[in-house]
Formats: sequence, C-alpha cells, structure tokens
Amino acid sequence: MAEDRRVVVWFDGRLREHTEPLVRADDHGLTVGDGVFEACELLDGRPFALTRHLDRLERSATGLGLPLPDRDEVRRAVETVAGAWGEGLGRVRILWSAGPGPLGSERAWGPGTLLVAASAVSPPRPVRVAVVPWVRNERSAIAGLKTTSYAENVRALAHAREQGADEAVFGNTRGELCEGTGTNVFVEADGMLLTPPLESGCLAGVTRALVMEWASEAGIDVREQTLPLGALKDARHAALTSSTRGVVPIVGVDGRELAPGPLSEAVAEIYTRRHLETPDP
Repeated sequence: MAEDRRVVVWFDGRLREHTEPLVRADDHGLTVGDGVFEACELLDGRPFALTRHLDRLERSATGLGLPLPDRDEVRRAVETVAGAWGEGLGRVRILWSAGPGPLGSERAWGPGTLLVAASAVSPPRPVRVAVVPWVRNERSAIAGLKTTSYAENVRALAHAREQGADEAVFGNTRGELCEGTGTNVFVEADGMLLTPPLESGCLAGVTRALVMEWASEAGIDVREQTLPLGALKDARHAALTSSTRGVVPIVGVDGRELAPGPLSEAVAEIYTRRHLETPDP
C-alpha cells in the first residue's frame, strides 16, 4: 500500500494548499518556539476528545503567557479540516503561536497565529523504548505545557532511533521516571498499573487521563505514583499512551525484551472500545 502523504491545511479562515507559504518569517512560533499545540486522533473525519484537547491548549497558552485563541474559531477550523480529510486514520494538529514579534525573546507583538492541519499516522503497534541520558526539568517554566519548543524531543527521539527503539523516555532531575517525547508511561507492578504524577514534570496526557478514568471504572487498580527511573528498566510489563497511539505495550527497554502485560492488554481493549463509542468524552 502506498504511503499516505496527504496534508490538509486551514489558515486564516479557509483551506489552503499545504505547499503555500502562510506563516510570517518573524512569527514567534517559528523564531523562538513561542507557541503551543495539540494533536488529536482523526478517525474517518471525526476528531477524538476535542474538548479535552482544547482545554489543555488553553492551559498551555495561559502557562506560556499567551492570549487564548477563539475556541469557536478553533472548532470551526478543526471541523473544516476533519471534513476535508475524509476517511482513514490521521491526526489533526492545532497550532497557536504568539504571532509576529522581534527576532529575540522579547514578547511578541501579535496577533496570534492559528494554523490547523491534518496528516496520516501509522496504526498503533507495540513499541521499544530507550531511556535517554538527558532529563526533564520538573521545575522548568514550561514543565507540563505542550509547547512548540520541541527540539529536546527531536534530539532524544533521534538518539532512541539510533539504539533501535521507537520512542525515547526521560527521567527528571530527581532521577524519577517522567515521560516519553510524546507519550506517558505506565508500569505494571503488584497487580496495579502505575504512572508518574504530574509533579514529575510529565505532560497531563489526554489519553493518560482517560485510561485512568476508564480503567478505574472497570475495576483495574491504576494509580499515580512517584517511581524511580529504574522501575521502567526493571519492569516486567509496561505500556505507553498517547493521542495517536492509544494504549500500546512496551516490548523492549534498552534492548531488554518485555512481554505485553495482562493489565496493559486489558486497558488497551477498554480504551479501544470506549474511544470508538464516545468521540468527545
């Protein structure tokens, strides 16, 4: 099957060709990463959990000191892009930047820039991870915010790929398990499913929250718990969650093989079923 390289773009009130130049050269999202974004699963023209993603977009914008985008305009843009996307699995990415500004770290002049785009994603599959030598700073000004300042993740993911892994996992400055470049981590231990608390510096993942809610409703013991980085390195079973992956088992950590765990598989089944039943939980 040929790779799906479609890109659907909305900017300034209408759909555009993805090759069309749209963002100004002095946009702060481009020059200094002064922006936030969200990425939702797109299934047959329907974005999943859009309200939760918009809530987090606004929290990230507030945390970064940006004005909030017009939520109604964002929804209309997403609906337009989703409708143009049509059938098939994809992701819709909502970008909100500070807009035009000086070529430095001073505050942008604005107004903000809104750009919404969709592209294809691969179906979820088990993953291998590598623990990278760099750390998340849980005391950073942008800890827990989904910003466009992603160079750290790009570097870490490239390092993981060099090790034969699909995703990179960070500890934090205290030596605790934190998160992946675009994922949250769950570890199975003593009949429980454990995930680092937000105080670790990890992102408050939308899928992470839904997994905790839906697993608890199904009687699975799932908890936030501070974990040493070694908890993943020594785990028998673990999983990753994200908006485009859903829930997938980790089948390798730094070259050590893992088998999918019973709790991870149970939660994956619950999530797959319920996210199809409830498009905007």
